[in-house]
Amino acid sequence: MPCRLLSDSLPFNPLIPDERNINLTDSDIRLICKNLFDAFRGLLSWKWDDWVGTILAEFDADNSAAVRAVLDKFLPISFDSANMKDAPAIVQALDKNLGGLRSGQLLFSSDPAKESFVFCAWWPWENGKTVSIRIAPFDKHLSEEEESQLVDQLKKMAEI
Repeated sequence: MPCRLLSDSLPFNPLIPDERNINLTDSDIRLICKNLFDAFRGLLSWKWDDWVGTILAEFDADNSAAVRAVLDKFLPISFDSANMKDAPAIVQALDKNLGGLRSGQLLFSSDPAKESFVFCAWWPWENGKTVSIRIAPFDKHLSEEEESQLVDQLKKMAEI
């Protein structure tokens, strides 16, 4: 499930409230995801990735500029292996759970200082011909029921 990705690995951060409430119909997460999937319609095809609980698309590296333009618009904060050490603790924990960024890989996000945010892992393949992206929301305080509802909404937005 996307929102449990970090549940056991986050260090305590007093700047992040212990109790969070996300409105699954009006949240920033839902709006950002809707905008992303609408912008990608016709450009990418999606599937569910059980590995880390994300929405996954794989595309030809020739389409990288078009995909990056959408990500830059809706997830304007990005990290790479060089600047990850300066990232907020929550982003560093996310990076760790994804296996750590390697050269050429990126992690895009909406504002990670907010109570919940959306991230996208950008992973070029070694063959240089394919790139995969994995998109998911993050909020470690969702109940299992809310998490399940959010996953269902994301799958619907991505037409999975």
